[in-house]
Amino acid sequence: MRILKMGQAGGGIGAFIGEVHRKAARMDGYVQMTAGAFDIDPQRSLEQGKILGLDPKRVYTDYKTMLKAESALPKGERVDFVSICTPNFTHYPIATACLEAGFNVMCEKPMTMTVDEAVSLQKLVRKTGLTFGLLHTYTGYPMVKLARDIVKAGDLGRIRKVVVQYPQGWLGNLAKTMPLKAAWRTDPKQSDASCCMGDIGTHAANLAEYITGLKITSVLADLSTYLGGKLDDDGNVLLRMEKGVKGALLATQVGPGEENNLHIWVYGDKKSLCWYQENPNYLRVLSDTEPEQVWKRGNPYVAAKSPSAGRCTRTPCGHPEAFLEAFANHYKNFTDTIRAKELKKKPTALELDFPTVEDGVRGMKFVAAVVESSKKGNVWIRIR
Repeated sequence: MRILKMGQAGGGIGAFIGEVHRKAARMDGYVQMTAGAFDIDPQRSLEQGKILGLDPKRVYTDYKTMLKAESALPKGERVDFVSICTPNFTHYPIATACLEAGFNVMCEKPMTMTVDEAVSLQKLVRKTGLTFGLLHTYTGYPMVKLARDIVKAGDLGRIRKVVVQYPQGWLGNLAKTMPLKAAWRTDPKQSDASCCMGDIGTHAANLAEYITGLKITSVLADLSTYLGGKLDDDGNVLLRMEKGVKGALLATQVGPGEENNLHIWVYGDKKSLCWYQENPNYLRVLSDTEPEQVWKRGNPYVAAKSPSAGRCTRTPCGHPEAFLEAFANHYKNFTDTIRAKELKKKPTALELDFPTVEDGVRGMKFVAAVVESSKKGNVWIRIR
């Protein structure tokens, strides 16, 4: 396979998520880190380029300069896609500029600041025909893909209820120890209408829709602001989904002692399943009439049940795979889709199994409905 060249916007010195993207994209050896505009400070951007061993001519002062310079290079030398790892309010203008310049995009979430921006970006992706990926990390886990395929096969029977929770505690701690670093998260100018729900609530909603194959149609939300900021840092949401399925979504970033405790339970009329992100290599299937099943990642029976889970498994059973590998799974499918399009081939369903601009639109509509519901006194709001 042709090694694709990666450019990056953001992800400079001290940034957590940018380095995760770089490691994940290069995990399978078919992506080369080539260029970047890593920081709004040109000197810090150059320093990051030196750390990565990049040609100084391919380290840029800003993303506009990068796109212009890379566009002038011959095909095969220029970057094939741009990874966007900047604060929320910059995602839309950078993604738009990349697409208009002819570059594929992998973007951090939330995709945009508003629903209108999300829909505009969706139209641009469709118009250009370029590949757009969105890093909803958790659908990249093999056992999440297995859960989806178990539900799709009808093993749980008719789905009745979904419960998903995502408690964290870091924002409360950060607000005390590094208030300036925490400030942008709760600043409407940089995060728009929501902090907690825009940041992790969208992950939980995306996970619920991915596993069940059902869209959330209406929400009733109660958001709270415990840290004194302008945006929510905690929220409880009742869900109505397609086919009469109901559920609940709980998310907080001010739970002392909580790390990244994403859980999901899916209840059918025959069986149930549950998956815990902090113990991601196991999927439990429960029944009233049979012993509990524990599906273990890496075993042949997992791949037999879910080719998608098998495709996303790199190491034998008993050797845990987790966060970085989930990122890498999205990058693998994203870049394989780019290669297929280059060869004028239709990407396979397995290659197309990564979050896209459509998921970004769903996420922004979810956030908008949740905020509206809470502001109007906890009433049901239908998602447009």
